[in-house]
Amino acid sequence: MEQTKYVYRPKRFYALVYLFTWAFWLFAICFNDGLTCSIGMILGVISPATLAIITVFTSKSDALKKDFKRKICNFWKLKPQYIIGGFLIMSVIICCSILTSVLFGESLDQFSVIEGFTFDGPGLFGAFATISLAAILEEVGWRGYGEDSIAEYHSWFKESVIFGFIWAIWHLPLFWIPGTYHIAIRQMSPWFMINFMASTIPMGFITTWVYVKNGRSMLASILFHLFVNTMQEKIAMTQPTKCIESFFVLIAAVIIVLTNKDMFFEKRHIGHILE
Repeated sequence: MEQTKYVYRPKRFYALVYLFTWAFWLFAICFNDGLTCSIGMILGVISPATLAIITVFTSKSDALKKDFKRKICNFWKLKPQYIIGGFLIMSVIICCSILTSVLFGESLDQFSVIEGFTFDGPGLFGAFATISLAAILEEVGWRGYGEDSIAEYHSWFKESVIFGFIWAIWHLPLFWIPGTYHIAIRQMSPWFMINFMASTIPMGFITTWVYVKNGRSMLASILFHLFVNTMQEKIAMTQPTKCIESFFVLIAAVIIVLTNKDMFFEKRHIGHILE
C-alpha cells in the first residue's frame, strides 16, 4: 500500500521546543550554581535537536526519516561555493563593521584575534564547548525539522521571516543565565541585548540561503553556524561595533534575497518538501 503523505506540524513542534527549552533554562536561572546551571543549560540547548529527532523517527514516514539522514550524512553533495560564500559574506560584514566603527571613535585593534573568549561559559561548560554545542545542536533541531516544517506551507522568504522571529525570541532566557555570552551583553547595556535579538532576524535569511543552496543540508548549516559563532567570539569587536554589524547583516540579507528571488519567492516546493 502507498504510504500516507507526511503532514508537518510546525505549531506543535515549536510549542514543545519553547516549553522544554524555557523550562530547563528557567531551572538554570533559579538554581545557578555550577553543576545545576550546566545541567539546565545543556538540557535547554539540546531540546530542539532532541524534539526534532523524536518527531522524525517516531513518525511513520520513511520519506521523513530518509530525508533527515540525507541532510546530515550526505557530505559529498555539499556545494562548497555556497559554504565558502557564506564565510566570505560574514567576513566582509565584519570588516565593514569595524571600518565603519572607526568613524565613531572605535579602534582598528578590533581586527585582532583575542585570546580566550568574552564569556566564561555556564557552569561546568566552557565558552568553546558552549558555542560549539549551540551551533551543532541548534542546527539539528532547526534544520532537522523546524525550518522545513514552516517551508512546507510558505515560500522561503516568508519562512525566513517567521523562523527569524521564532529563533530570536527563543534566545530570550539566555540573557539571565549566569556565564553565558547573552547575560554578559545584557549587563553591559539592554540595548546590546535588543541588538542581538534584532540581528537574529536578518541572519535567518543568510542561514536559509546557505541551507537551501546546499540542498537543505544540516552539515552546511552547522559549518556556517560554527564559523559565525567563532568569528563573533575571536575577533575583538566591541559591542557598539556589533550594533553597526547588525546594519551590515541586514544589507547582506537584502542583497541575498534580491539576487536569489527565485529561491526565496518560488512556491514550487510548498507541499512537496520531501519530494
